[in-house]
Amino acid sequence: MAKNFKDLSEREILALAISLEEEDGRIYGDFADGLREDYPASAKLLEEMQAEESEHRASLIETYRRRFGEHIPLIRRNDVKGFVQRRPVWLVRPLGLNAVRKQAEIMELETRRFYERAVQRVSDASIRKLLGDLADAERRHSASAESLEEKLLTPAARTQEETAQRRLFALQIVQPGLAGLMDGSISTLAPLFAAAFATRNSLDAFLVGLAASLGAGISMGFAEALSDDGSLTGRGRPWIRGIVCGLMTAAGGLGHTLPFLIPSFKAAVSAAMVVVAAELGIISYIRHRYMDTPFLSAAFQVVVGGVLVFVTGIVIGSS
Repeated sequence: MAKNFKDLSEREILALAISLEEEDGRIYGDFADGLREDYPASAKLLEEMQAEESEHRASLIETYRRRFGEHIPLIRRNDVKGFVQRRPVWLVRPLGLNAVRKQAEIMELETRRFYERAVQRVSDASIRKLLGDLADAERRHSASAESLEEKLLTPAARTQEETAQRRLFALQIVQPGLAGLMDGSISTLAPLFAAAFATRNSLDAFLVGLAASLGAGISMGFAEALSDDGSLTGRGRPWIRGIVCGLMTAAGGLGHTLPFLIPSFKAAVSAAMVVVAAELGIISYIRHRYMDTPFLSAAFQVVVGGVLVFVTGIVIGSS
């Protein structure tokens, strides 16, 4: 079970820092390998950042051994609450230039915030100094990551890029909101349309849809709020993310539930289907706009899932 960052000991904080530096260094190496053929100058910059991460790791290991001995416990980012789940964009070939820049900036922001929080959690003077120095180094890395924009992006593409603050907005609001919208829009289709085709009564279907939407909103809201405190990643206050996720979950379900207020069953079903199609289109666009997912790929994933759940509800309700 993942631990809270505030519950980590100094020994565990240092072990986690070693693991983070190793992982970041390997990712920079993969980025450099993917860009070397077409963008050798940018690949060289990433290799330099990889070498610096290796030096940071060596310094951390030396400090750890001097303070705690030879054995370094295995503790990784997924063992601690508060880290954003990374998509393995470094494995994609060909590598997208924009994806490299964005991922590098987010990595450096997350690692810097980790060191800034870690300094507050340790009492040993030598460890505090090392962590503070590494936080400063990560700030310089952030500048290097931002310089990738000058090297890799055309002026036309640069004008369309999101700022770092915009990406934090995506982490704090868009991601939990999108998760809620997808869950509410898709998971409530089966019970709603099962009830509709089983009873052939608009009001009965509306009550089932209302209960499913509100219940899913409450459940998703609590799940998001309790997932992590956002202290390491800038994901924002957990209760704000929980509210956003819960409200969007309820909204996703209520969107295709409200048409069943229409007394005519056939008219209600037709209107609900139109709303479902609109919801799936909106979800696909948001994933494309903020999650860097190709629109056709996002639409295919969302539509296939939605259609399967939709058909499941109709089959069960008609049996």
